[in-house]
Amino acid sequence: MNRTSSILHSNIGAAVCNMALAYAVWMLARVAFFAENWTTFAPYMSWPLFWSELRGALTFDTSGLLYVNSLYLVLMLLPLHTKERKPFHCALRWLFVVTNAVAVATSMADAVYFQYTGRRSTVTVFSEFVNESHLGGILLTETVRHWYLLLAFAVMVWLLWKAYTTPRLKVYSRGWHYYLSQTAALLILTPLAIIGIRGSATAGTRPITISNANQYVNRPVESAVVLNTPFSLIRSIGKQAFVTPQYMSLEEMERTYTPVHRHPVTDSLSRAGRNVVVLIVESMGKEYVGSLNTGLDGGRYAGYMPFVDSLVSRSLTYRYSYANGRISMDAMPSILCGLPMMVEPFFLTPASLNDVDGLSSLLKPMGYTTAFFHGGHNISMGFSAFAHSIGYDHYYGLNEYCESDDYDGMDDFDGKWAIWDEPFLQFTLDEMEDLPQPFVSTVFTASSHHPYDVPRQYRDSLLDEGGQPIHKCVRYTDMALRRFFERASHEPWYRNTVFVLVADHTNLATHPQYKTDLGLYAVPIIFFTPDGSLPAGCRTDLIAQQTDITPTLLHLVGYDKPYLAFGNDLLSVQPGDTWAFSYNNGIYQIVKGDLLLQFDGTATTGVYKFKTDTLLQHNLAGRLPEQAALEHELRAIVQQYMSRMNENRLTVR
Repeated sequence: MNRTSSILHSNIGAAVCNMALAYAVWMLARVAFFAENWTTFAPYMSWPLFWSELRGALTFDTSGLLYVNSLYLVLMLLPLHTKERKPFHCALRWLFVVTNAVAVATSMADAVYFQYTGRRSTVTVFSEFVNESHLGGILLTETVRHWYLLLAFAVMVWLLWKAYTTPRLKVYSRGWHYYLSQTAALLILTPLAIIGIRGSATAGTRPITISNANQYVNRPVESAVVLNTPFSLIRSIGKQAFVTPQYMSLEEMERTYTPVHRHPVTDSLSRAGRNVVVLIVESMGKEYVGSLNTGLDGGRYAGYMPFVDSLVSRSLTYRYSYANGRISMDAMPSILCGLPMMVEPFFLTPASLNDVDGLSSLLKPMGYTTAFFHGGHNISMGFSAFAHSIGYDHYYGLNEYCESDDYDGMDDFDGKWAIWDEPFLQFTLDEMEDLPQPFVSTVFTASSHHPYDVPRQYRDSLLDEGGQPIHKCVRYTDMALRRFFERASHEPWYRNTVFVLVADHTNLATHPQYKTDLGLYAVPIIFFTPDGSLPAGCRTDLIAQQTDITPTLLHLVGYDKPYLAFGNDLLSVQPGDTWAFSYNNGIYQIVKGDLLLQFDGTATTGVYKFKTDTLLQHNLAGRLPEQAALEHELRAIVQQYMSRMNENRLTVR
């Protein structure tokens, strides 16, 4: 055996070869991730961006690989001659292949899940679905649907096994050079591993975190290409979601921004005793509503929700309206409490145990009966627990639906998430008929959801007309909403009610402007009063967000006490004071005036004139005088949010 072969097939040489193999396989997983989300990333790709992302990918893969393979490397290089036996190295091979296969599997799964979150998964993903009893079936459905990713994964695991380098035991002797080389390798590996995991050899720097990926990309959503899922999962374990920054003094923070509304407005639009119905429509992205997309496709775009279009013509809506989060769990705190998502879903953080006021708890002292409706399992997504915590008197879920003799129980279950929207909305009306007035009724629909199915009787008539599987689902939900309003219009409480339709978040998009860092949050916000007391029309001078809904509803029902909400009363605020907030991949975003500003917690990374630069192609950071004031306001908002979360100051009492 020549010297080169001897080195290659030593423990040290084999470890180097196998780590190189792991690098290659992890990079293949990243290529699969990119390919699966091609329309999100490819249109913005350039050679400078490619090389920057590659540098970042190698940095984060080094860290992730060292986390995942640390035990393997230590055992391989352990200077103990008695371990040099065939069974030991066979076990090491299994350890290497299995740990890296699991790591690659998480990245491949994220290639699909990214379409719904816009980011790599963190450890909270396990809490998000902990109560979903049909998760196995959903995973199986997606595995079949994305069979090509399963095939690619199988090839990667085969490569890990087939290309694995096993040390040749005959190269070893009991001589001093074995112990010296193994010990030296471990001593050299230790500082190199620390540097690799930290992502830097510079003294005094902090270890890289998920947000560091943004330095290699032009848009926050692109940081998902740089990151790998194992790193995101590992680095989010045990992390405190809310860390209070010290951007400014408390006095300066309060002067710049406060979420406390001390002088609620009551005027001719206010009417005590109005009923409130909030319809949170699953995945109803703004793109799906044709009337909110005038001019799209040369004015030929009709959308997929004709009933909602008819409602828009009689309602108050907004051209620039946004969600505050990307998953269903983010919607309830935003819409019903004025609490946007920052860093992690509020439900999944210790702050969820804080004292929180919501629309229901604020209106109960005014004599309101409150009820929440969701057709999923009663513990699904944590909705029932949160509804109870913010004062809802009644919760109607799958259990209550199945107890009704007027419906078909589990025969109406979609097999994955919830009761189909059409029968559940009719059940909702049955229960609302018995609620004493005035009431607050919140309904969270479910059918326009992955895995994108509709009831059997509609499968031939509802098609994927626009090329996205969700289109048939939103058409079905639109039909269910039409039937809901047709029946509700005959109820005695109907004309004395204000309705709100809003999506929880966006979903699969077709047009490029809905795939940008801002477009990912574009949802309809629709206020409808059947008696016509609220002027209809689409406001183009305001910016609306989910956290504005509760303040606006409080105005409409004549609420006159102080309350807390990170949003505005859209009926009384000056247009120039409206704004929208979102958080994605370590970047805070604020939209105000005609600017979108992106901030990484330390400095502004992007500024765009989003109304004219709809694809966010021209970064004006550092070139506009308005940037400093907008960044200062965003810092104050973040500091207010974090400090109030950590100090349990989310109420005004």
